[in-house]
Amino acid sequence: MSSPLNLHADRLFPVETKAREICRDLYESVASLPILSPHGHTDPKWFSLNKPFENPTDLLLTPDHYLVRMLFSQGVTMEQLGFGTKNVARDPKAIWKIFATNYYLYRGTPSSLWLDYVFSQVFNLDIKLDENTADHYYDAISSFLAKPEFLPRSLFDQFNIEVLSTTESPLDNLEHHQTIIESNWNGRIISAFRPDPIVDPEFEGFESNISRLAELTGETCDTFQSYINAIVKRREYFISKGVTSSDHGHPTASTADLSDIECECLYQKIISGDFSANDAEIFRAQMLTEMASMSIADGLVMQIHPGSFRNHNPTLFNKFGRDKGADLPMQTEYVNALKPLLDKYGNNSDLTIILFTLDETTYSRELAPLAGHYPALKLGPSWWFHDSPQGMLRFREQITETAGFYNTVGFNDDTRAFLSIPARHDVARRMDCHFLANLVAQHRIDMNDAMDVAYDLTYGLAKKAYKL
Repeated sequence: MSSPLNLHADRLFPVETKAREICRDLYESVASLPILSPHGHTDPKWFSLNKPFENPTDLLLTPDHYLVRMLFSQGVTMEQLGFGTKNVARDPKAIWKIFATNYYLYRGTPSSLWLDYVFSQVFNLDIKLDENTADHYYDAISSFLAKPEFLPRSLFDQFNIEVLSTTESPLDNLEHHQTIIESNWNGRIISAFRPDPIVDPEFEGFESNISRLAELTGETCDTFQSYINAIVKRREYFISKGVTSSDHGHPTASTADLSDIECECLYQKIISGDFSANDAEIFRAQMLTEMASMSIADGLVMQIHPGSFRNHNPTLFNKFGRDKGADLPMQTEYVNALKPLLDKYGNNSDLTIILFTLDETTYSRELAPLAGHYPALKLGPSWWFHDSPQGMLRFREQITETAGFYNTVGFNDDTRAFLSIPARHDVARRMDCHFLANLVAQHRIDMNDAMDVAYDLTYGLAKKAYKL
């Protein structure tokens, strides 16, 4: 017999009675604030076409690499989950059955927190997902998805989302964003400029990407300056569509400050295809510094997401492509890596660089002191593998005493799973209030200050940092 699905009103609040009562008051003050989602990976086509989502599997399971990687780790094959089966008819309901049968695997993970919120609050389901309720869940969710109020734009409005940012390649024509702009819907969907395909020589298809960049901009891209001019033009195009930020997913945080001659020589080596791994790393490092210069000129907020070993499982990557749960955190160094860029631009308050990390050992040793000093630096929230209740607490505990709250930028959900956005923001609001409640209970800050900080962590800091 399946168990009831109940979301406790005090979930994630402190255990100690006094702090829990304080946390309730703080949470109530921010629970209904609009959602700012300034960095994520949802599909703009959903909101452009505004068609019904096809089925629960393709909406909730397939795009969520957190879910896919857990199932894969327990021996469920990618083919069983419907990947790589272009010439074979997929059965979304059968795939959902596999997911439901294995749902117990997510106990204690943030995925179960997010999904149980979606099941309960979005679809009004009141029993837990398991093998016995799989068909009930699939049929109930499918019936909801057929209703007009569950169209993508309607859900956006119901979720009280003020701004949602997707992330696109610089070679994207942003046609779906343009369709949204020209529609009579007032939902604000913007993109972020993700230049990795044209600045990372080791990105698949790099050579053809540079050729495409030249075609789009009318620049030859046969010299470093022409290449830079082409990137500037693409940034201008993205800005014309409402974009406020760029996003850089480099393997490391390395930056460089090469001379003009050195840049030209390195660029010629890169476009010749005859370069080493070290050449590629130096080129990426130089391009972060170049992007900082461009941001000072055009105002784009710069996000740096280093420290992920992308596509660690080559068999999976070669057969199924990117973003299938095989990316892993790595050790990342920031103090020396960022110094060339910071020597040049770190004192410029017209530049905003938001740093993220997958290496929690750098929180108090490197990131908090850096952001607590340089005007150009801010710290992004706990990210990816650490986007979890305990991860959020570790972030606040190790960052706050050195960097304070106001050298951070609130929360962003960084997700492909659209329906999880309210759930993720709810967890972040609860955990920030949890942290603040303990400070109040210890008489380290008073309740008025805690209320102000709760509002800023939920809304004010992201709105300011991302220029929303």
